[in-house]
Amino acid sequence: MEVRGTTGPLAGLKVIDMTRVIAGPYSAQILGDLGAGVIKIERRGEGDDCRRVGPPWVKEPTPEAPGESAYFQSVNRNKRSISIDFGKPEGAALIRRLTSNADVLIENYRTGTLARYGLGYEALSEINPRLVYCSITGFGLTGPYSDRSGYDFLVQGMAGMMSVTGYPDGEPGGGPLRVGVPVADTLAGMNATIAILAAIEHRHLSGKGQLIDISLFDSQAAALLNTASSWLNGKVKLGRTGNDHPSAAPYGVYEVDDGYIIIATFNDREFARLANVLGHPEWTTDSRFARNGDRVANRTAIKEAVKKALKGKTRAEWVTILNAATVSAGPINDIEDMENDAHALARGMFVSMETQDLGTIRTVASPFRLSATPPDYRVAPPSLGQHTNEVLGELGYTEAELQKLRDDAVI
Repeated sequence: MEVRGTTGPLAGLKVIDMTRVIAGPYSAQILGDLGAGVIKIERRGEGDDCRRVGPPWVKEPTPEAPGESAYFQSVNRNKRSISIDFGKPEGAALIRRLTSNADVLIENYRTGTLARYGLGYEALSEINPRLVYCSITGFGLTGPYSDRSGYDFLVQGMAGMMSVTGYPDGEPGGGPLRVGVPVADTLAGMNATIAILAAIEHRHLSGKGQLIDISLFDSQAAALLNTASSWLNGKVKLGRTGNDHPSAAPYGVYEVDDGYIIIATFNDREFARLANVLGHPEWTTDSRFARNGDRVANRTAIKEAVKKALKGKTRAEWVTILNAATVSAGPINDIEDMENDAHALARGMFVSMETQDLGTIRTVASPFRLSATPPDYRVAPPSLGQHTNEVLGELGYTEAELQKLRDDAVI
């Protein structure tokens, strides 16, 4: 399997991506951004489920052809797509041949699914003992929930995230809310990548691959941090606090003359700077506000005081004034704002890539900034099966053999 020239630190690493939707594709994209050669194996005729998750669409569906979603474009760059029906023996055999000299295989099918086709870790590790095999599931490969499907929304609820997201009961709009992006999926994808790189380092020492078991449930629970620690060590439930921080104040969203800004003071030093720049140095000696614990106990009072002090200026004015005083503050941007943000532009945070069928696709750049081996952007999110002939040709399949696989509906 050829790996196209890259500048990334993982150049030469061969990855088989048998994932769909978000968590698995995101992990494989990270590896691809860092230089790995990634082959995305998709179901013949249908492809990754995420291609059909719309609107919004990059290509509108029609009665004659399915569309292409904007969602799919976000986690599938730097991959080559091949389309295989691995439910047929010839398709499963083809995948075994692909993995015989691969470094990594990532899959996120329901527990036990691939093993039924001879594509589980045990079978593939016999063919390739150096293979790092990463399974990403909703609830893990063991435990009473291991056979359940697990989507992001469900896991946000079951693993504690929604217990601290939203406004308290009794307030307008009170009740649990999901985080607006698929945070459990994202965390699982990142954790999968970290574990894969750790397993690759272990293989450098031992010569052997291993099985990695990553779940959305574990990943979401591990990210609860102070929320989990508060209960586990103090039997305190932080609960839902809306835009306020459960352990710091003032820390939240504040109304100004033309909208809203965020002010975040996390210690007494920063609060003193805020008090001074707002013209209220007396707050620092007020027994209600002098220490962070005092401010949390008197959250409503300090919030109203800050809100009153902010009247008379716009968002842009206050963001400039507060940051000049070394107080953490900023606007609440939507994506259009981000697209035109001076800092985002200076950081090169958006990447344009030319696709085979969809024209120019824009994605958010990799957040990894490496001075010697930076990420690069070689392959736009592919159309379904775009690289089937190319990849199988690199494996040695002749045109006659490829035609037979097509005739037999294997590829």
